[in-house]
Formats: sequence, structure tokens, C-alpha cells
Amino acid sequence: MICPKISLACVLLLLWFTSTGDAAYMKYLDPKQPTNTRIKDLISRMTLAEKIGQMTQIERGVASADVMKNYFIGSVLSGGGSVPAPQATPAVWVNMVNEFQKGALSTRLGIPMIYGIDAVHGNNNVYNATLFPHNIGLGATRDPDLVRRIGEATALEVRATGIPYTFAPCIAVCRDPRWGRCYESYSEDHRVVQQMTDIILGLQGDIPINHTKGVPYIAGKDKVAACAKHFVGDGGTHNGINENNTITDEHGLLGIHMPPYYDSIIKGVATVMVSYSSLNGVKMHANHDLVTGYLKSKLHFRGFVISDWLGIDRITSPPDANYTYSVQAGINAGIDMVMVPFNYTQYIDDVTSLVKKGIINMSRIDDAVRRILRVKFIMGLFENPLADLSFADQLGKKEHRDLAREAVRKSLVLLKNGNSPNQQFLPLPKKARSILVAGSHASNLGYQCGGWSIEWIGGSGDITVGTTILEAIKSTVADSTHVVYSENPDESFMKNNDFSFAIVVVGERTYAETTGDDPELTILDPGTDTIRTVCSTAKCAVVIISGRPVVIEPYLPMMEALVAAWLPGTEGQGVADVLFGDYGFTGKLPRTWFKSVDQLPMNVGDLHYDPLFPFGFGLTINSSQPGFSGADRLRDRNGGMIYVVLSLVLSVILMHASGIGIF
Repeated sequence: MICPKISLACVLLLLWFTSTGDAAYMKYLDPKQPTNTRIKDLISRMTLAEKIGQMTQIERGVASADVMKNYFIGSVLSGGGSVPAPQATPAVWVNMVNEFQKGALSTRLGIPMIYGIDAVHGNNNVYNATLFPHNIGLGATRDPDLVRRIGEATALEVRATGIPYTFAPCIAVCRDPRWGRCYESYSEDHRVVQQMTDIILGLQGDIPINHTKGVPYIAGKDKVAACAKHFVGDGGTHNGINENNTITDEHGLLGIHMPPYYDSIIKGVATVMVSYSSLNGVKMHANHDLVTGYLKSKLHFRGFVISDWLGIDRITSPPDANYTYSVQAGINAGIDMVMVPFNYTQYIDDVTSLVKKGIINMSRIDDAVRRILRVKFIMGLFENPLADLSFADQLGKKEHRDLAREAVRKSLVLLKNGNSPNQQFLPLPKKARSILVAGSHASNLGYQCGGWSIEWIGGSGDITVGTTILEAIKSTVADSTHVVYSENPDESFMKNNDFSFAIVVVGERTYAETTGDDPELTILDPGTDTIRTVCSTAKCAVVIISGRPVVIEPYLPMMEALVAAWLPGTEGQGVADVLFGDYGFTGKLPRTWFKSVDQLPMNVGDLHYDPLFPFGFGLTINSSQPGFSGADRLRDRNGGMIYVVLSLVLSVILMHASGIGIF
């Protein structure tokens, strides 16, 4: 047996073979062998139980070294907010991951497990991690290089906790802001989303020249496996209802929702997660035509397909009504690894029974295991299965926080600045007698970070380490400037104080997934009252902290300036950097800002397009022609006709190239 790099896996296997008197050469343990040779050799040695174990992903709360060993578990994950201890250090994370890994390595064949986590805007479950702006803010930057650098930083902070796999990026094309996951989408325009898939190159590393299309690529120990999600059409559900039905034709599917997957696969993405949603009434977790027929066969994706959390359970309505059928439908559709995440014994028993009855073919099991092993071999898990603390100093490091601060600056979109170009209110002066900072989101780090921040739906207050917008303002203005903070001042307070100007920071509550579905899209109370009270007395700039456009038109005349800051994450200093003129406004709307929710859904190119602020809008400061170019303005004022024509042409080309009929 050849083990050029000594690891626990090799040691355990050497001891086992010595004890049995079998010192045969094992091709799958030889990193000099081609990946396909190693896969073929290992699969030939595996029992059905070992194969099904590889297809099983369980939650850390039910995992242990014994469970890993006894059930040959192939993967473990942390659900949203699932941590080994409150404010756990990198050492605590690494020790937990290694405990599970040692259990996996102690099995007969010593196949390492892969640990996954939702690092969707930084390593967001982990205390003290750098939390970057959510995807909608990154879409406003229109900066693929920035997103790529964020991927690199995120990979290092995930590796700091001993984890090699993240369920990111979300490449949904959100077509209705009422959807509770809209902030996880970079844009309503698939072209912007396609550009932002460069984050995969940051997470996984640059793919080599002439790399085979569809084959995953992970560059080394400082990179992580990525996951493009949620396949496919999750951003187009009817009325923006999470996990609902996406009703579209072939043009809508191939021209809007599918393009980011083309780019992700070309960039070597390791895994793809299936959507909870349905497509024209067919649950995606059971959609063989798209998962196997299109993703695997037409797009030649060679990584593994993973279900969402309890995703196969939701194939039936109500969920889990017929679990055995759900297992059958999901795996036969082409799902390779199932995020169980708790009741793994029933899942394993059902798969075993279905295979023995011939309902699930062994060829389907072998295809799944082959794909899972390919990712594990490519990322070097067999040679380096155990985590260490070599990346511990990467968590929350200054360079990453500076990068996040840069991302915040570039994500800000200036929607209003005075009543005319000659009466601009921003940038604000750093030297002023007295400034009022008001609003529920001005001094609340949890609100600033949004969902998927320490907890699944986020939280309020000092949930982690970071800089609030209030703290940022105080550190930016001159020492002589008096900064007064009042979350929700009343009229008496305003009349009894004379402020040079006010900054009002309000926005949405925190939410994730279905908890964020909202047909009203209003600012969290008492946000609008705060705007009325403050802006009726003092000249004010309003900063909106939200995961999507919200109702703002009725209050627009009251304010001097309006800034969309999205969900900026831990580095609130980036907001003050731009408000006070150290940097200019460069962000452009990644999605249309509606006048009324009655207009929804409304996207650029629609015949009824009549926005408050159109897609691509964004003012600049001290410019004779603020905002975007005359060509862009003409395009948006005419309902995005250029966009429509280009999209139609692209879709025709894609449909012709695919040569299939899905509907």
C-alpha cells in the first residue's frame, strides 16, 4: 500500500491490513493513480451498505464517531444555527469535525466523510466570522472580481473551522421580491447572476486551462467545494411563495433560470442542490428529465447532486406522507446525496429495501457513489482527511473585514439626492454641530446582517463581532461633531433639539426562506413613523436595510436623500464611508424598485413596466448627469426592450443547441 503523505486514514488502514495479514496494494489509496481509476477500484470493493452510507448526509446533532462507523455515513452538515457550542472557537469546530472524521476513517475502507455548512455570506454560522453583504447587495456592485475575492476569503474562513464544503452560492434568479429568499439572489437579470458565479472560482480555485467541462475542480487545502443552488427555477415561483410552483415555458426556463448553471458548471462547481420548488407542477426533487436528463446528460455535470434539507420528504403533499415513495422518486430522479438530516436509519433501510427489490437499480446507486467519490478524491480528502488549526487565524481577519467593507461601499445604491442635481444633499459634512442618528436598524448588528447570520433567521443586537452603522458614523465625523442617537424620537424630542441634519436607518425584520415570504413588503414598525417624525423637522438622509425593495414611495417627498444599503453584514463602516464622501456611490439596482406591491411581479422588460426606480438605476454624486448613462436610461424608460430582444435571441440559441423538448 502506497501512502506518500502519512495520514490517519493510511495509518488505520495499515493497521487493519497488517492484522488480517493482507498487505495488498490498494489503487484507490494511491494519489498517483488517475481519479477514475481510484473511483473504479474503490467502488469494486464496496458493499451495498457502504455505498448507501456514502449517499447519506446527517445533521451534526445526531452524528457521532460510532454513528459514522456503524452506518458508513458519507457526509455531515450543520443546519442553520447548528453549532458545537455558543461562540465556538475554531479549535472547538475543528475538534468536532475531526471526531466525526475519525469515525468515518475507522471503517473497513476508511472512506472520509465530507462536512458541509451554509456559508452563504461568509462563514455565517460562526461567531467572529466576517459577514459579507448578502447576494442582492453583491449584485448591486456589478463586480465579479470583488465577488471572486469574497469567495477566496470565505473559503479561508470556512477552512478555519475545519470544514471543506459550503452550500453556496445561491444562483436563483429572483423574479418576485415577495419571495423570502430574494436576498439570496444576485439579481432579477440572469446576466448579472451569471457574472456573479465567479464566486465559485474564489471558493474552489481557478480551473486549469483545457479542464474538462462538467468535472469538479477544487484547487487545494485553502479552498472548499461549492454548491450551485437551487436547481432550478426557485426564484420564479408563483406570487413569490417559497417552495411553490414555477410556471414557465421552455423560453423562461432556458432563457432566465438555467443560464447561471451553464456558467457554474463551466467554472467547475463541485455540487448542485435541488430546489424545493416545482416546475409546472412537477417537484424538482422528483424531476428526472431535468436532474438526470438535462443537468447530468445535456450539461455533462460530473459532480454530485444533493437534496435540500428534508427535500425528498417534501415530494409528497403533505410532506413525509409516503417516505418510501419519496426516497424512490428522489434517488431515481438523479439525487446522489440525500440531506436526511435526522432519521437516517429509516432512509438507509428504505434505500436498501428498494435496491433489493429492484425498484432502484444498482447502476443508479453506483452512479451516485461514483460522483460523490469523485468530489472527495478531487478535493484531496483521502490524502488530508483531518482538519487542523493552520487556518484558524483567517477567521474574521482584518483583511477580510476590509474586503467586506469594500463590498458594502460598492453595494450602496443612491436612489435620491436632493430635489435636483444642483441641490444635492450627499455627501454629508463630517464637521457639523449636531447630528441625529435614528431608526431601528442604526445600532443593531443583527438587523444589519439579516437572515443566515449566527442563527437561521438571524437575530437582533450584538449577535457577533462587527461594526454597527451608528458606531461607523461616530468614528467618521469630526471630534467636534456631536452625534445623538434616538431610535424612535417623538415630536417633542425633535422640536426641543436643533440638529444640523439627521440620518434615519430603518428596514426589514430578519427572516429566512418561508418566514420571509411577504405580500406587503413594508418596513418594520415603527420605521415609517420614524421617517415622518424626523424628516418633517430636520433635513434627513434615509438608509434602508433590507433584502429587497420595500414600500417607500409615500415617504419619498419627506426625505432629502435615500440610500438602499441592502443587508450589509458586519462591516457597517462601509456605509459611513460613502455617506460622508470618502468614496462615491457606484451601486446600481440589481432589481426593479416597485411603486406598489400591486404591480408585482414586475421585472425589466415586462410590458407593464412602470417602476419607482428601474433596474440598473443608481445616482452618483457631483455629476452633471447623475445616475446611469443616457443609453441605460432610454432602455429602462422604454420597458427594457433591448433586454427583451437580447434575451429572446439568447434563448432561441440555447434551445436550438440543447435539442430537447422538456415540456
